[in-house]
Amino acid sequence: MDWISTIIGALLAGVIIGPLARLLMPGKQNVGIVLTIVVGAVGALVGDLVARALGVGDTSGIDWIRHGLQILFAILALAGLGAIRGRSSTPTA
Repeated sequence: MDWISTIIGALLAGVIIGPLARLLMPGKQNVGIVLTIVVGAVGALVGDLVARALGVGDTSGIDWIRHGLQILFAILALAGLGAIRGRSSTPTA
């Protein structure tokens, strides 16, 4: 698989995984939809790499473990992004 199809696949996965991760996170996230999709794409890529490293990237059927890892990494990325954005914002009185 070449890198262009990998990026396109990750962005398509990000459209699903990013908002799903955002729904599963407690509280309000101060992250727009485009950034949510990008973070979802990053989570999809990292989760896929970890799943392949663990030997569960491709199974016969639905790859539940891989998809779970992708969502987990998207949640972690969204949480990290929220923490960074929360710290950089100006506090209100």
